[in-house]
Amino acid sequence: MSKSRTLWLWLLLVVQAVCATFFVFDGVMDWTGAAESPGFRHIHAFELVLALALVGGLVATALHIRSLTLRGQEMRRQLDIASGAFAQLIETQFTEWGLSTAEREVAMLAIKGLSVADIAALRQTKEGTIKAQCAAVYRKAGVSGRLQLLSYFIEELVSEPVLARPPES
Repeated sequence: MSKSRTLWLWLLLVVQAVCATFFVFDGVMDWTGAAESPGFRHIHAFELVLALALVGGLVATALHIRSLTLRGQEMRRQLDIASGAFAQLIETQFTEWGLSTAEREVAMLAIKGLSVADIAALRQTKEGTIKAQCAAVYRKAGVSGRLQLLSYFIEELVSEPVLARPPES
């Protein structure tokens, strides 16, 4: 959020606080039956101005909430696209590397961070088999291990920004 927008929101908050304080004070005066002094004869016009300021604050707040909601929806949409694009990138690269179905599954589980023991348990096979499949994946990918494999895809993901920076207001 830009500094000017933040400043306006703080100013709006101060105006709303002043209005609320006034209305609380006015309500207490009315409730206690305190006599109005001659200086308060034009208080109704002042109350109208403050009420209009509060309505303006409500409108500004509603517009800001709407703006933030729309931005959040757009960010979620872009992240969904990026997630799908990332999955497609991985599948395309696995095809280029010529990975078998078993190697693809093992590579995906390794990218997700599962240990060799966890992958073996999940795939109901021996750890030695998983180690051999991982070695085949790393060889075909031209990397030395799990970290480099993960780094390969992370580099592809962050090579271009997923979310465009919002224009400064």
